Formats: sequence, C-alpha cells, structure tokens
Amino acid sequence: MKYTFSYSNTASKYINIEYTINAITQDTIVLSLPLWRPGRYEMGNFAKNIQHFEIKDKKGNKVSYEKITKSTWKVDTKDLDTIVVQYNYYAAILHSGSTYLDDTQMYVNPCNCCLYIEDRLLEPCEITLQVPTTYEVATSLKAVDKYTFIAEDFHELADSPFIASATLQHNSFMINDYTFHLWFQGICKLDWSKLLTDFFIFAEEQITTMKGLHVSEYHFLFQIVPYNHYHGVEHLKNTVITLGPGYELMRGTLYEDLLGVASHEFFHTWNIKKIRPADMFPYQYDKENYSKLGYIYEGLTTYYGDLFLYRSGVFNDFDYFKQIHLTLQKHYDNYGRFHRSVAESSIDNWIDGYNNDIPHRKVSIYTEGSLLCFILDTLIRKNSKEKYCIDDITRSLYANALQNIPYTDKTIQDLAQEYAGISLEFFFKNYVYGYEDYEALLIDAFNYIGCELVKARSRKMPEACLGMKLKEEKSKTIVTICLPNSPAEKAGLGLGDELLAINGIDIKGTFSSWCKYFQESDKSIKVLISTTSGLVKEVELFFEEPIYFPIVYANKLRKPTNEQIQAFYSWSKRSLLLADNMIAGVV
Repeated sequence: MKYTFSYSNTASKYINIEYTINAITQDTIVLSLPLWRPGRYEMGNFAKNIQHFEIKDKKGNKVSYEKITKSTWKVDTKDLDTIVVQYNYYAAILHSGSTYLDDTQMYVNPCNCCLYIEDRLLEPCEITLQVPTTYEVATSLKAVDKYTFIAEDFHELADSPFIASATLQHNSFMINDYTFHLWFQGICKLDWSKLLTDFFIFAEEQITTMKGLHVSEYHFLFQIVPYNHYHGVEHLKNTVITLGPGYELMRGTLYEDLLGVASHEFFHTWNIKKIRPADMFPYQYDKENYSKLGYIYEGLTTYYGDLFLYRSGVFNDFDYFKQIHLTLQKHYDNYGRFHRSVAESSIDNWIDGYNNDIPHRKVSIYTEGSLLCFILDTLIRKNSKEKYCIDDITRSLYANALQNIPYTDKTIQDLAQEYAGISLEFFFKNYVYGYEDYEALLIDAFNYIGCELVKARSRKMPEACLGMKLKEEKSKTIVTICLPNSPAEKAGLGLGDELLAINGIDIKGTFSSWCKYFQESDKSIKVLISTTSGLVKEVELFFEEPIYFPIVYANKLRKPTNEQIQAFYSWSKRSLLLADNMIAGVV
C-alpha cells in the first residue's frame, strides 16, 4: 500500500493524495475512509472533505467504481492487479486531530484522509511526501529517506500524524534507552532548558510508576497558534498538541496547560493505546466503537495527568490544587450528573460528541472519570491500609495488555475489589453505572489524605442568586448556563439568550455589577432579553438565597492527624507542608 502526498496551491487548501494498491486478486474491492479517529469518540465523517476522486490502472486508463456509502467506494478490478486512486482532501482546519495546509506546512492526520481496504489492514504501508527540499518532517514513522516513511500496517499509519515544514523547532532527550522528541510548529520563543527539564521529570515519573515503556521513542508534536486554543490527541508513539497564543506559551497559565496536556497525552500511550477495552480491540474505523469505560480510558488518564506532574515536583501545591478546583467546578456546574451516569455518557459521546448544545443532558467522562478514579484510589488505599492503590490496577492492566489481553468492566471491578480487599459493588453500581450524588464520597476521599472539600458562595450575583452564568462582553451579555428550577429558568431565560437591559438601564456588558447593586436593596429585577427565537421581552427575576453555582475547591487541613499526613505522603509522594494551607487566589 503506497500513499503519495502533494499539493499545487496552498491557498486552495487541497492536499493531493495518490493511493496505489498492488497485488489485487479479487474482481471487486471496497475502498473505505475512516468515519472517526481514535481519541475522539464521535463521528468525523471525513469523506465530506474529498472533492475530486478518480481511479486509474497502471497504464493510466480510468477504472469504473461506484460510491456505495458515504465513506466507501466499490471498484471493478477484474483483470487488474494494480490500481491508483487519485483524490484531494480539503485541509483548512488546524487542530490536534485535523489535516491542514498553508504556505508554512503540510500537516496530516492519516486517519482523516487515508483510504484502506478492510481485509488488508495488516499489510505494510509506505508514504511519500512531495514537499519543498527545505522541509523537515516531524513524525514517529520509520524513515526510509528524507521524505519516505514506512508503517507496519494501516493501524500504525492511522496513528501517525506528521508535520512537514521548514519552520519546525526541534530538540530531544533520553531517559534510559527511550528517546523523546519535542517538535514545535508555529510562532513561539522556546526556553529549551525549562522544557527539557520539566518533560524529563514527568516522563520519568510515569515510566517509573508503570515500570517500563513499550515504545523506544516518543514524539511530542506541538502546533502553536496565535490565538487562544487548547487541544491534544493521543497516539501510541506520539501526540499532537495545539496551544495558543504563542506569545504566552512559556509563561503563566498557558505553560501550565502545556505541561498538563502533555502529561495527559503521554500517559495515553499506556492507557488506551496499549491498555485498551475489549470494545476497541482492535479499532473499527467504519462504525461507532461503543464502550462504557470512558471513565477509565479518559477519566483515569485525566486523574493521572496532573497527579504525575504533582508527584514529580513539576507542579507545586498551588499548581495542582488549582487543577483540582477546575475539575470540581466543572462537576458541580453540570446538572447532567443528575440525569446520566458516566458509563452512559461514555456511549452518548457518539450521539452529540463533546458539545453542550443540550444543557445538563450528560456528564464528561474526563471530569467525572477523574473524580471517581480519585475516590476509587482512596478507597483502595484506605481498605488495604496503604498496601495497594490505583497504580496497582493500572499496572495489572498493563501487564495484560503486553500479552494483548484487553479489559472489560468486569476486569476493572474485579481488580479494584481484589486490591481493596472488600466488595465495591456499591461504588460501581451507584456512581459509575448509576448517577447518585457522590459528594459524601468526595468529602471522605479528601479527608483521608488530610484535605477538605470547601464550597463557597460565588461572588457573581447572577450565579449565586439567580442561577445563571453569563458571557459578558462590551457589546453583548449572553446566558451560557442556566440551572434547572433557578430564578433565571423560572423567569423564562435559557441558554443563548441575550440580556439587553436591567431595570431600564442599557447594561453593555455590566449586568453582574448592576445585579449586585440592585440585589442589595431589591427583591427582584426586571430584565429585557432577546431570546434565541428572535423575540424581545421583559421578564422579572426574583433574588434567592446564594445557593447556586458555589465555588468548590480543596484545601489542606490546618491540623491533619498523623494518619492523614502519612496518607497524603503515600498518595502524592510529597510531604504535607502545614504552612501551605490555603489555596491562594481560588476564593
């Protein structure tokens, strides 16, 4: 199987692909394009990006074919042993799972745009790039020469994005016999000493915890953009991470995001790329790969991603507890937790992907999975008297994966109960496969490691007293979340409605301030709104006690017991610094 990538005009955004198929023995074959890409559990329908499509034999004669589904083509190959498929792919969107072309780079995720034949998935694949001679190529594929690469089969090809560009910035480091490459595409000034040090530290922590790594080299491919962006996609030997703006990359929150997403995606090389649920073993590219285990392959990875940064010392107390705050806040802000379990939500990703078009319908497998894995970790630690923890489950899954044994929901439950030494049926039944409120379990989990769960009143009156969150700009104020049975919902407000005036005053992005002003003396306010249906009307909102959208975070206890100090040390691999009690800046 041979693929050639080229282009004639970067402004058109079309990449030309030539797919050569040899050793044909059937009278007909079916060509397919993936419907989704592993790591994003929703339909991608990549065939929508194909404009031109034709097939020729090795003499250049046209070969007849019929498109039989949205992503498959039936080809008449009688008396033919070779065909060449020529098509183009529209590459105008840049993120970690896309394919993109401009005058600085050709960036390809083969899972978007490479055709395959179902019964020849395990055959070797060769790709050739026709790009300017000044271009370097960032990829984990084995190089034959500068612009020719080999994948052992289609699965590896689909899992191996590449960036071809003359403006790549590159560096590398080694941990034992493992080589790590860092590639940056885009406008950014890099502090290589800082990057290499931090990446070495967290990568070594993960390898040590997992007691080995199953690939000899790993590539971090960064797409750095000039605008706000955050996205990462995992692969076995690499990851693509898109971040921006580039001028902020090496400082503040964006650098924390860089470390956080890099740690998360790197751990995926174990969890989902090697340790895989039976539902996705192997991947099936032509249909949904349903699984209830998103709380493991994404939730556990989310839990570990920040924890490895904390354990290794790359994150300090403030950095790590800030991430806990963000996770807790997402949990408490989403009333979907009262309607859909994390297991059901894992399947429902295939319905509406990662969108929140219907508010409070389902939960995030990342957020809920992370919190539930934290609770499970402390349950195992407590009941085994710190003999075992969730690391032992993960390492057991890894040992099985090295023998090509996937896991099921029963595998997870059996391992958890084995290491905890007690029945955990209540945990899985009520909180993983059910949607009972697990706040009490969260409180106990934090308490076990010498911390407390804190809920404080939101300082924003629309949140605290009216039950709605807003996006306030100079020209517009838009409702982004409206809680069920809140004063806002009772008054008729909904997601996407625009607030125009309060008590006759044109707000111009100052609704929260005026709301606070009137709340101090009045029981209600009259708000002029423009609804998503285009109607303009005035509604009355009544202030209630500040019970909506609490600010939720975790603090270290001021006076933890000796047992809590030891539990914290065992969990975090760090000492409990009593002086560092409060999480500054959170409340």
